[in-house]
Formats: sequence, C-alpha cells, structure tokens
Amino acid sequence: MMAQSFKVRASSWGKLFDCAHSWEGTHILGMRMPSSPRALLGKGIHHGTAVFDTERMNGGPGDAFEAVDQAVEHIVHPDEEVDWKSGDLSQKEMSVIAATLVNRYCYEVSPLFTFAAVEMTTKPLVIDCGSGINVELTGTLDRCRLRRDTNGLGISDVKSGRAAVDEYGNAKTKGHRAQIGTYEILTEHTTGEIITEPGGIIGMKTSGKPAIGLGEITGGKELMLGTADEPGLIQYAAEMFRSGMFPPNPQSVLCSKKYCARWATCKFHD
Repeated sequence: MMAQSFKVRASSWGKLFDCAHSWEGTHILGMRMPSSPRALLGKGIHHGTAVFDTERMNGGPGDAFEAVDQAVEHIVHPDEEVDWKSGDLSQKEMSVIAATLVNRYCYEVSPLFTFAAVEMTTKPLVIDCGSGINVELTGTLDRCRLRRDTNGLGISDVKSGRAAVDEYGNAKTKGHRAQIGTYEILTEHTTGEIITEPGGIIGMKTSGKPAIGLGEITGGKELMLGTADEPGLIQYAAEMFRSGMFPPNPQSVLCSKKYCARWATCKFHD
C-alpha cells in the first residue's frame, strides 16, 4: 500500500486545530478566497522589512528609504486579487501605516539582530506517522529571520496586525508556538545546524497608534514533536489524516465568510 502524504505549511498549524474543516477546504480541497486589505498591509510591511534585512545580511548598511518604498509599492500595486470591499482602510491609509512601521523597524529593531538568513526556503521534511500516513512539513521563512545570537541560532518571526502588540508594548506570542516550532524543525533539517536560542516574535501593531514590540517563545519543537510522555501536535494531526475526519468548529472566531473559503458550502455554522 502506497503511503499517503499530507503537506502542512508551518503557518497553517493554528488553522488546522482552530477549525480543521476550514483547513481541509483550503489545503486539501483547494478552496481559495481573495486576500483582504489588512492581509495585503501585512505583506507590504513584511516585504519592506525583508528588503532592509537582506541588504544588512549581505554586508550593506540597509536603506530605510528603499525599504519603505518597496513596502508601499507592494500595497499600491498588489500582485494578487484583493477584496477591497472587505477592508476598513484605504490604500493611502495603509501606505502611511506601512511606511511608519517599516521606517521604525529599520532604525529601532533590525540593528538589534545579526541575521544568518532572510526568506530562506526550507527543505520539506517527511515524518512517518504510521499506518501509511506521512506528514510533510513545508515552509519558507518568508516572514521569519534566522538570527545568530551569542549562544547560537534562533528564529524570529515578524507578525503584524491590529493586536500584534499589547498595552505594555510587548509582542503578543499566544498562538504562534506551533509555527515557530515547525520553522525550527525545518531549519535544522535544511541547514544541519541546531536551533539553540528561544524563538522570537517581532510584533507590529497596525491599528490605532502604530507600535512595535518584541516577544519570546520557547518549547516550539517539543510542542510539535511531543515527548516520551505525551504526543505532539504532529501526532494529533496524523490521527485526523488517518481517519479522514476534519472536525468543524462553529465557535471559532474565524468562523465567518470573511475568513473561511468553505463558508458558503459549510453546514455547521449558524
């Protein structure tokens, strides 16, 4: 019997366990929906910061003006379909937010780190879960940085959004441990080097007064792989794949036609 392989992107673990039914629609059945303006804002910010960090990593000083221009260009001329009606910001407003945050990132945050890789493509890692089920971990560090600290390597992920930074100025880390853990596993598989430093979140708040904060994440690899005493998320996911059952979650905060490509055909929501 030929093994069945399921690809799981690092960024999709949260959705899988939030509403597996929605995840199945997107990642197995191929259902898609246009990007939202807020998602486009995030991509513009990430693109601009990556331009700056890549130049620094290659030995240059980094050009904040170019980074801001690249971020704004990504918003003004998107390379994907965008549902503008679903947004609460104009392109001009989004451009101002992106420019403010990218400029601050270049001068205040990026100099704090030494980067070993930006937007690194990782090698897929196939994990045999038994009973003819393989989970193939995939991902690109498109919003992450591989940083070189005093005691070794660590992963930092850029997260933007309305509530990416809390009232105390710290990046919100809740819900990101699985993604960081997957990136750590894939990075070790790709580079052959061990991740020894805690994971990091660089949060960028895009509503109200723009803010940037930092946060730390530990235990990501253990969350994914489990321990001798309890299974990890990969084992739980394998049970879904083995059974073919992807349970819905009508109480998910993302249970909405705004966020779910399967909404129109799903019978489980109110």
